[in-house]
Amino acid sequence: MHPILRSRSRTLIYIAVWIPVAALLTGVVSRGGAVGLGEGAAILVPMCFIYAFICQASWYLCSAVPLRQTDVARLLATHATAATASSAIWVGMGWLWVYILGSTGYMDGIVQRFAGQLPILFFSGLLLFSLAVVLNYLLITFEASQLVEKQALELQVLNREAELRTLRAQIDPHFLFNSLNSISALVTTDPKAARRMCILLADFFRGCLKLGSEPRISLSEEIRLAECYLDIERVRLGARLQVEREIDQQSGFCMVPPLIMQPLIENAITHGIGPMVEGGTVRVQAERNGAGVKIVVENPYDPELGAKTGSGVGLKNVRMRLANLYSDNARLDIDREGTRFRVQLQLPCQSGT
Repeated sequence: MHPILRSRSRTLIYIAVWIPVAALLTGVVSRGGAVGLGEGAAILVPMCFIYAFICQASWYLCSAVPLRQTDVARLLATHATAATASSAIWVGMGWLWVYILGSTGYMDGIVQRFAGQLPILFFSGLLLFSLAVVLNYLLITFEASQLVEKQALELQVLNREAELRTLRAQIDPHFLFNSLNSISALVTTDPKAARRMCILLADFFRGCLKLGSEPRISLSEEIRLAECYLDIERVRLGARLQVEREIDQQSGFCMVPPLIMQPLIENAITHGIGPMVEGGTVRVQAERNGAGVKIVVENPYDPELGAKTGSGVGLKNVRMRLANLYSDNARLDIDREGTRFRVQLQLPCQSGT
């Protein structure tokens, strides 16, 4: 279907555009007094209404002979033939309409007086059809550019979703493998702790399954998941792992991507507390700051051991997730100062309602 006919408002606007055309042609045929102004309007208004829809047919012709894929000679010959045929049909229908009006007896001699206007109407028909061809090529080009833009946007969204799914798939196995290794180590030395760790691990994954499928969860829910992870690690590390929290209650209402904190805490334990014989304290902080929320995870680390164990893929994945989800509106900052390792997330605080 012609794009103008798909919308009622577009159709009405298109018909309204032809009103000045009918008025102009009425003025042309009425010049010199051979045809009265009222007679001209009675003839030209219906003719223009019909020709408005005849010219719409040029859209199908323009679609059949694309501008860039068709040579100029074929293009001109096709549209010239179509314009001539359309204008001839239009004038013929007009002549028939004039004959009907003349036969009613209200416009005596209108057939003879109108005959002199046929050449200029035929020329007008050629010109109007040519304008319709130009308009339809512009319309086709506009629709094609919109389609390309839409396809590019859909492709971009699909790529981002695929990348996010890949990143999530990387995070989950990473944590699972470390947890299973911890349970394996505890089975022989502390079976009760291993059992407790299995229960905590089940709780953690139950929470991940429930919340991980959501595009956003509240920060309070994210913190509960992180607490569950810390409980699991406390079973494994015992007194070597201490945790300090400084959570602003207002920050808990901010919506954040699920599992955005877990890689930070896992990194703090795996590359910070874990390799140190004396252990240390992981400090977790969350607070509202203006329109955003700041999340900080800080831990001690041995610079020499840290260089050997590396910083893990978790922080890299978090940085990529932030870039995909927030572009430049979120950031991840890493600071190393002496034996302290500090990771800070700055995210927009989005409402959950």
